[in-house]
Amino acid sequence: MATAKTPAKKTAAKKAPAKAPAAKKEAAPKKALSALEATMYTMEGKEGGTIQLPAEIFGVQWNADLVHQVVVGMQANARPTVAHTKFRGEVRGGGKKPWKQKGTGRARHGSRRSPIWVGGGVTHGPRAEKDYSVKINKKMRAAALMSVLSKKHKDGEVIFVDSLNFTAPKTKDAKAAIVAIATAADKKELVTKRKNAAVIALSSKNATTEKSLRNMSNYVSEEVRNLNPVDLVTKKYLVIENPTEAFKVLTARIAK
Repeated sequence: MATAKTPAKKTAAKKAPAKAPAAKKEAAPKKALSALEATMYTMEGKEGGTIQLPAEIFGVQWNADLVHQVVVGMQANARPTVAHTKFRGEVRGGGKKPWKQKGTGRARHGSRRSPIWVGGGVTHGPRAEKDYSVKINKKMRAAALMSVLSKKHKDGEVIFVDSLNFTAPKTKDAKAAIVAIATAADKKELVTKRKNAAVIALSSKNATTEKSLRNMSNYVSEEVRNLNPVDLVTKKYLVIENPTEAFKVLTARIAK
């Protein structure tokens, strides 16, 4: 008797174990900068390494009283003496006596340019002879500047850029560079703030850069040698171009 053949068992192909997804390489955490270190950026919005900051410029203790005294003094020195009134002797006309001394029934007057007449002189009015200027010692001014620079650096309001050079004076190119720097430094207000956004300090005279920036009312371009506490306390950010040369200029101001 023939026996039925049992069907051969199909051996299931062994499935290769699924490969585990490759673990993503975690980006190495950025090294924390010390109090006297800062990141330097390029015009294209890239990081250009770190820079060591001089302690005599960015490590000074905040002195609010000194800064207030210097800022108020500088504002007083820049105050124009515009208001000016004339005495009765300076007003035009009034040479003839208005009417005779007696017999008219009216008050006696000797001139139409008396302070009690319309169009006459002014009594105790403001004069342009007043001097509002205040003496500020060079060392006080320099110490106040370094105090403000240190405070702005501690508050994260100082941005260092390796260079700001344009082939031709174009506002469009300057705007693009500032947007790139603000994005890289994560300082949105550098672009969005409509008034008193920043002081852009140039290491030396650069007419092309100055012309590229002057059409933007929320920025002020100055040479580093002309930096002063008034501009810094009234503007949000400070952008320092070519910091290596800028530090030399600032250090020289302290030594004077």
